Amino acid sequence: MSDLIKEIQKRKTFGIISHPDAGKTTLTEKLLLFGGAIQEAGAVKSNKIKKGATSDFMEIERQRGISVATSVLAFEYKDHKINILDTPGHKDFAEDTYRTLTAVDSVIVVIDVAKGVEEQTEKLVKVCRMRNIPMLVFINKLDREGKDAFDLLDEVEQKLGLRVVPLSIPIGMGSDFQGIYNIWENNIQLFLEEKKQKVGETIKFDDINDPSIDEVIGEKAAQNLRDELELVQSVYPEFSREDYMAGDLQPVFFGSALNNFGVRELLDAFIEIAPMPQPKESDTRLVKPEESTFTGFVFKIHANMDPKHRDRLAFVKIVSGTFKRNENYLLVREGKKMKFSSPNAFFADKKEVVDESFPGDIVGLHDTGSFRIGDTLTGGEKLSFKGVPSFSPEHFRYINNNDPLKAKQLAKGIDQLMDEGVAQLFTLEMNNRKIIGTVGALQYEVIQYRLEHEYGAKCTYEPLSMHKACWVEADEKSEEFKEFARLKQRFLARDKYDQLVFLADSSFTIHMTQEKFPNVKLHFISEFNNE
Repeated sequence: MSDLIKEIQKRKTFGIISHPDAGKTTLTEKLLLFGGAIQEAGAVKSNKIKKGATSDFMEIERQRGISVATSVLAFEYKDHKINILDTPGHKDFAEDTYRTLTAVDSVIVVIDVAKGVEEQTEKLVKVCRMRNIPMLVFINKLDREGKDAFDLLDEVEQKLGLRVVPLSIPIGMGSDFQGIYNIWENNIQLFLEEKKQKVGETIKFDDINDPSIDEVIGEKAAQNLRDELELVQSVYPEFSREDYMAGDLQPVFFGSALNNFGVRELLDAFIEIAPMPQPKESDTRLVKPEESTFTGFVFKIHANMDPKHRDRLAFVKIVSGTFKRNENYLLVREGKKMKFSSPNAFFADKKEVVDESFPGDIVGLHDTGSFRIGDTLTGGEKLSFKGVPSFSPEHFRYINNNDPLKAKQLAKGIDQLMDEGVAQLFTLEMNNRKIIGTVGALQYEVIQYRLEHEYGAKCTYEPLSMHKACWVEADEKSEEFKEFARLKQRFLARDKYDQLVFLADSSFTIHMTQEKFPNVKLHFISEFNNE
């Protein structure tokens, strides 16, 4: 057992969240660079460097310069095994991000120094706070002109409702940016412009009043730095790991991920303070990582990671015990035993087969269609993990086949993309027309692009003005339900799992329906009957 506990203590699994374009993917790249996983970092939108970002491996991501799917990366650093989940920032892919947050133990929030706290960041932080996930804040792009450091700290406190404690502060900003004073370790890291893709040097000072600081950064900047440090000590609370772990205190680091700046400080502090794999609540009990039997859950499914092989991978977060290759495990929802001969560990789109994995790790299991998002795998115990939701879509369109000869490819493509949770498919009861519902409009382009490039099927969309999809929970034998079904038959559909869905055209309709049929319950999240 002690080996298992050692492995658990080595692991840190976290997600990176932010508004689009705040520099999440670039930060992920630089963390990998420090972990020695890649020698030279790529940038998402870079004309200077011809290398694409490691974590953006889908063709459409490279074309657009944005991340549209969560990618999983693992690397070793200072005797720790670090698992990063790089999530999409764009709000149209928020559902993928919400689901990913069920699989992380802590989060790094990236904020752009010029734009400050943006709308999408507010939403995601709200989800983290609901779950009390420990958060670290990284204020990025200091090599550009931006807001004053203390104004930004105030904004983070007010807009995100966080209680912050700066663990590093910048020396200057934009064109005057000289480096970072690391409060956590009491040293200065100087900014050397020409070292953009490689790792820079650090100068250590034990005493902030050391006169050689004036020589290195200039008298004015040195005096300014001393004043700011005094301000930090008098205004902000002291860092307490208990408060951080409880989600009540958020450490803040400053840096410039593109220029490699402040990233090592962030990583060093992170491995010291971030939580190791945490217990998780199931429908029957709390499951602790150090238990000897394996449990885990599927939080994401990705089709065609390798377009040549048409493979589907289910991403499983291990909650407890040791996952071993070629052992039988129980897929709880179906009650059937399965074994996996080639479970994968990830490095963005590169995968390698692993013999055993431990709590906190993410393994990819080849899937022939038996998994759904939210499924639980165990060593035999019948329990299900809670909290992988499917949200009610906000955009709806009819999907039509553009090429009658490719009907089979289209059906297969839609089927597999819906399993990934990219969007949701509803089939009208009345005439079997297919409707695709998504959380964001950009998803339609991604679906169209992937259907054509991965499945060879072409589709077109027809607009449909709907307000929300509501999952229906009712006694189907009751007179009230029969009356509901008769009146609303034009708006009733089935989702992919044959659950009844009511497509409402306005919030007024939902309100009136609930008043008229009190025993017909309408849900906006389909977690309630995912058994």
